[in-house]
Amino acid sequence: MKALVPIADGSEEMEAVIIIDTLRRAEWDVTVAGLRPGTVKASRDVNLVPDTSWDEINPDDFDVLLLPGGFGGTEAFMVHAGVQQALKDFNAAGKWFGCICAAALALNEAGVLAGKKFTCYPGVEAKLPADVQPANEIVVVDGHLITSQGPGTAFEFALKVIAECSSPNLSAEVRAGLLL
Repeated sequence: MKALVPIADGSEEMEAVIIIDTLRRAEWDVTVAGLRPGTVKASRDVNLVPDTSWDEINPDDFDVLLLPGGFGGTEAFMVHAGVQQALKDFNAAGKWFGCICAAALALNEAGVLAGKKFTCYPGVEAKLPADVQPANEIVVVDGHLITSQGPGTAFEFALKVIAECSSPNLSAEVRAGLLL
């Protein structure tokens, strides 16, 4: 599987790194794309070095698109035309996509949450329309959309992505190796 994980200044580092690391343990081809060239300063001032910049990739080349949360990164995803278009395209094509935490706001901005069951960080629902509200669950799968609540649920999110997109057996193998 080929996964695309965009990151931006203010992205939640635990969520980003846990997604990336866990999927790579499943031997997925994971590309981390910064919304701008260079090092990204994550939400807790951890510097992350993307594999490439968004402008150097073609989102159509990927099977899965996953957004980490963090309010700064989410705000960047909400106004980035490329991320917004990729979310719409993945949804329309029935390709797997998802997010953790506040990044649900970026999915809502793209118009891909309406009518879907999803979850997000508690409190984010106040910034969503009344007719687009989350379930209070750790990880939610609705069709080809996978969402999760926050940093502490990132492993469960990544393992669910592996289970749904590859196989439950592969997810169980990765889980065992992580001692979860």
